[in-house]
Order: sequence, then C-alpha cells, then structure tokens
Amino acid sequence: MSSPNQPPNNERRPVAYLNEKFLNSPDARALRILAEFLEPLAHFRREKVRDTVVFFGSARLSEDGPLKQYYEDARELARMLTEWADQFTNSTYRFVVCTGGGPGIMEAANRGAHDADGKTIGLNIGLPFEQFPNPYITPELSFEFHYFFMRKFWFAYLAKALVVFPGGYGTMDELMEILTLTQTQKLAKKMTVVLYGSSYWKEIINFDALVRYDMIAPEDLNLFHYADDPQTAFDILKGGLMMYAMQPETPELPSISKSRNPLKPAGTA
Repeated sequence: MSSPNQPPNNERRPVAYLNEKFLNSPDARALRILAEFLEPLAHFRREKVRDTVVFFGSARLSEDGPLKQYYEDARELARMLTEWADQFTNSTYRFVVCTGGGPGIMEAANRGAHDADGKTIGLNIGLPFEQFPNPYITPELSFEFHYFFMRKFWFAYLAKALVVFPGGYGTMDELMEILTLTQTQKLAKKMTVVLYGSSYWKEIINFDALVRYDMIAPEDLNLFHYADDPQTAFDILKGGLMMYAMQPETPELPSISKSRNPLKPAGTA
C-alpha cells in the first residue's frame, strides 16, 4: 500500500515542458505562441537566411487551370529573382523566396526558386481545406503554424519586398496588412510592393475611389506598383531592393525588421 504522498506505481509527475496535457492547455498558450517564434528563428539562423521576398496569391490557381498564366508567371518570376539574388550569397542568403507553403501561386513561387537551385521558405498553416505543404519548399525551411498572427509576423518582419498575385480573402488580408504597415510607417524599412495582374487588381480593389472618398491620401497610391509580366515585376523588385535593402537593417540573423516607436524615431526591435 502506497503512502498518502506517494504516487501509485512510483509514477512521477512529468516536468512541465514534457507535460503534454499542460502544453495543450489554455494556461500554456503563451508558450505555444513563443514556440512559433523561436522554432522558425532557430531554423532561419541555422540555414543562414537573412531576409526574404514574399509571394502571395490564390491557393486555387493551378498549372493547368483557366488562370494558369499566373502560375507560370509566378514560377518564372521566382526563378529570375532567385538567380539574381544568388550573387549576394556570401555567409548568408538574401532575398529568399517565401510563400504560405501551400498549392497554387505559393507552389509556383517555391517551384521557381527550386528551379534555380535556391533555398525557399514555406510558412504553412493548418486550414480545413487546400492547405498542405507543396513539395518544392526547402525541407529545413518548411514550417507549420497554428496562430495566424505568428505566421504574419514572419511574413512581414523578414520581407524586403512583396509580390501579390490574384487571390481571395487570404491574399487581400495579407496585402492590406503590409500596406497598412507601410502606410503607417510602423515598420522602420522601405518595402517594395508589386500587384501582379493590373486588370484583376483594378477590378477587385478601387484604390482611386478610396482617394476620392478621402479614405486614403493620394500619395498612398505610391505604396505599390502594378506589373503584368515577369520581366516588369522583376525590374521593379530589383530596383526597390537595390535602393532600399542592400544594407541589412540589423547585424542579427535573420534580419528582423525594427518596429517604429514614436518616442524613438530610429525604430526599436
């Protein structure tokens, strides 16, 4: 017969960091959030990734679908960008193609970087449908997120440029998040934003109407550029990266962007 203070069968309570019941409880939510910061950070450091260029776009576009041209163009643009960025590889990797890790435009961009023998990142997230890691992501840079906001952190804070292909709610959510961060200058960096497919975007979002109704300022239209072919998009990206991103913001690896603090205009990490 065991004593009142002795667990049955001499079983010991697991240490907290191995206690699965605790780790999955509401009390450990902060630990789970922190894990989605620390695990990618460790991988980016190990793989020597300094910064990224993010590709957004629909998961529903396919290589052989009615809008296949966008898939082909995303693949070609990612290939061109990765080949160009290779010249800056020294002790770290610059302007690594990063996507949401799923099918469609995400797959196309990862595939283009893979075609160029470059590293490429997939920030995947569990969704009820359509979202599984595509096979072109560098295995060591394929991540699975639970929290959307942690995934968004890694999109925004490593990116030096953004290319947005046609997409739906998710794509527009990510686009508006980046435009808001650049408009408000919350990020202490310049970010080049390319909307790929001018006819699509001008039909879907009437930016001129937002100016007309005084919802945004006329100069806010300068926060992004339109492109309709890979070469034009590449030229815009190359120009923006050469102008704003050649010098890493910080010596740390990866180069996580500073957030602008109104009390410290130079920005703070």
